[in-house]
Amino acid sequence: MRVLVTNDDGIDSVGLHVLARAMRPFGEVTIVAPDSEYSGASAAIGALHLMDPQIERREIEGIDESWSVTGAPALCVMFARLNVFGDPFDLVVSGINPGANVGRSVYHSGTVGAAMTARSGGVHGIAVSQAVDNWGVEGQNWDSMIENQKWNTAAEVTAIALAGFLSDPPDDPSVLNINVPNLALEDLNGWRMTEVAEMPTRTMTMPELTPVDGTHGRFDVSLKWGDKTDLPATTDTGAVERGEVSVTWLSPISAATPANHTATEAALTAKLGTQSS
Repeated sequence: MRVLVTNDDGIDSVGLHVLARAMRPFGEVTIVAPDSEYSGASAAIGALHLMDPQIERREIEGIDESWSVTGAPALCVMFARLNVFGDPFDLVVSGINPGANVGRSVYHSGTVGAAMTARSGGVHGIAVSQAVDNWGVEGQNWDSMIENQKWNTAAEVTAIALAGFLSDPPDDPSVLNINVPNLALEDLNGWRMTEVAEMPTRTMTMPELTPVDGTHGRFDVSLKWGDKTDLPATTDTGAVERGEVSVTWLSPISAATPANHTATEAALTAKLGTQSS
């Protein structure tokens, strides 16, 4: 089996390297990851006619083949689907992202976006994220927040889940979103199949606008994190906050007609005629 490992934090992320090495027992592992930070990129591939994307061979300990791409994680997966890196891949594993991708952050996550892009190309995708201690606490810079990440816990949880996944894989290409607390494996409070919550572990507070000196009508936007959210354990956010591994199957994007849709249809009919059959 050929396994593509990617992320949205860049080719130099420790979490990426730990995850890739944990995938080696399952087959031939190739890393294809962005050359820099692409958090929040979702499934964007970028404006290809402007980007002039490039790829570069990289050396990562324990991995036979690694590449960086000057683009988002979804672009890495798209290039793989087009066989830029050899034969087709059988599985895409994305992570380990520092910071849980739960609640509405799922929509914006480049980690999850890579897995969803895999599914759109007919390949199973697994997204792996890990909670960060003191996330959003004032005075904590990013490097100090992630210096105590227990990457091996998330990697081992992923390996356990993947072994079961491969023993009886879903018939259709699927996306599995795994979120792991930042705890030692023996300290986890088990795992739970969850739903996507309405909110992530922390939400943004009202931004503050500060005028930029020497300009007219231009402002710096200062964003701050709010308090932790308290959601049911049946949700991905609630489970991780309780020290449980959250496992969520994410549905494909599909048409969903709301109950009050007739006014829209009437307006279209009035201007454009009857609906095409």
